[in-house]
Amino acid sequence: MSAVDLVTMGDEFAEFWQERHLCTLSTVRPDGGPPHVVPVGVTLDLPTGIARVITSGASRKARLIGSEGASVALCQVDGRRWSTLEGRAVVRTEPDEIADAVRRYAERYRQPRENPARVVIEIQVTRVLGNV
Repeated sequence: MSAVDLVTMGDEFAEFWQERHLCTLSTVRPDGGPPHVVPVGVTLDLPTGIARVITSGASRKARLIGSEGASVALCQVDGRRWSTLEGRAVVRTEPDEIADAVRRYAERYRQPRENPARVVIEIQVTRVLGNV
């Protein structure tokens, strides 16, 4: 699937993804069991269509995505407003990518604690669902 042009989604969509909300990240388990769903902080870069999640490289979510990548879903809810982003996730370990993701996270949420094992889950958004 190709990337979605998130810039054309409108102001309400852009504002919703800038407000301070926690999201859920859903990944598929290798045994085909129920999805692994965890709360995360997400930043969304509208021009590139890339969502980012910072986490420890040893986290279950990072291990499920692994070096080959995986299909994932990010969901954000605020009352009746909601938006789900689907796409292909990869784990990035490059220091400049991690620093950029931390900067973005700090702008939306707060400065994260130090984590020498930090990685970035980078999701290229290919589908958007929701009512914003």
